[in-house]
Amino acid sequence: MAKTKGVAPKLAKALGIVLGTGESGTGEIPIRLRAWDGSEAGPEDAPLIEFTSRRALRRILWSPGQLGLSRAYVAGEITAHGDIFEAFAALSSAGKFAQPGPFSPLTPREVWTLLKTGARLGAVGPNPAPPPEEARVEKHGRRHSRKRDAAAISHHYDVGNDFYRLVLGPSLVYSCAVWSDEGISLEEAQEEKLDLVCRKLGLQPGQRLLDVGCGWGSFALHAAERYGVTVVGITISTEQAELVRKRVAEAGLTDRVDIRVQDYRDVNDGPYDAISSVGMSEHVGREQLNRYVSQLHGLLRPGGRMLNHAISWNAGPTEDDPNSFLPRYVFPDGQMLSLSELMTALEGGGFEVLDVEALRRHYALTLRAWVKNLEEQWDEAVRLTSEGRARVWRLYMASSALGFEGGLTGVNQVLVRKAGGEEPPLRLRTWAG
Repeated sequence: MAKTKGVAPKLAKALGIVLGTGESGTGEIPIRLRAWDGSEAGPEDAPLIEFTSRRALRRILWSPGQLGLSRAYVAGEITAHGDIFEAFAALSSAGKFAQPGPFSPLTPREVWTLLKTGARLGAVGPNPAPPPEEARVEKHGRRHSRKRDAAAISHHYDVGNDFYRLVLGPSLVYSCAVWSDEGISLEEAQEEKLDLVCRKLGLQPGQRLLDVGCGWGSFALHAAERYGVTVVGITISTEQAELVRKRVAEAGLTDRVDIRVQDYRDVNDGPYDAISSVGMSEHVGREQLNRYVSQLHGLLRPGGRMLNHAISWNAGPTEDDPNSFLPRYVFPDGQMLSLSELMTALEGGGFEVLDVEALRRHYALTLRAWVKNLEEQWDEAVRLTSEGRARVWRLYMASSALGFEGGLTGVNQVLVRKAGGEEPPLRLRTWAG
């Protein structure tokens, strides 16, 4: 039987301050909290989260918010027991965590109370070094310079192709799948997404396709094999390019698929009949968005189509918190935009919008499938990377799934065309059946 006295009640009070649920006691935190001395506090029927070391509290004292908690989780000083989605849902629904955007700072009284509690629990001391999985892209120069973008992409994507194959499954597609039915497999849902993009772009044999941010090449291979197009796929991840080239050679498509390690800003061999950008524009940044649109518009032939598939804030324009988990551990310098911001940029850049499709629920299903892959092969995932890296991906994917399920974030496929050339058919949505 867990102890009901000891460290846990004081720790729960500190956690309540950080979460924004108040200072008055253990009943206000949304979890069952177990402290490093074995004591527990909080609702007995709530998800169980364990602080295995007072170092976790020290991290929170130095960074009282999402960053401190995230660092402690990645370092293994906080552990969620049972269903990971239930634990993260409980935390994300509490106080400050339920609000989009940067955390509101603690009041002087809250800071003083937090420090007193930390002192009583022996947690006051020097700021622990962040886990090694935390990004350090700022040393590579100005934000969204080519050098710094390459460093940011490397941090996220160059963590081992075998690790990504474990998480993503045989399809090796790292973007939202399209689920015709919740009972189909992840591979079937990803196949449907790849084909849907081809149909929306109206690909025809002999056409020239630019795949911006080609990932591990699954879409380029699908378009070349099934639709007979010639594909140029670009990525700034060297590990991705190495694997894609191998896959292209194994498929016997080296004459139709060219994979380049190249920044989108450096592509100068248009025109292309069609352009796909799936899960890439989130890396572009708000200040570079118009340049991104202008560059791709210039590479497309008159009448050609482009499909932009991107995650968005659903509540409108929202400023990202640079001290939150995602920019520090997952997508350094990444930036989600609202759908309205993207549409304004596309139309302002000379594109005609043909179609918009929201796939929010589809991404939640996709993320849950990826978490299942990771959980079922946890020991192998740790072997391929590190326990901290595996924890980063579990936290990122599970919390993202909850964001899509709750409607905080969405994902949209926006189909546009460049003026001129042939008109689109009167019944455009031929891909819908």
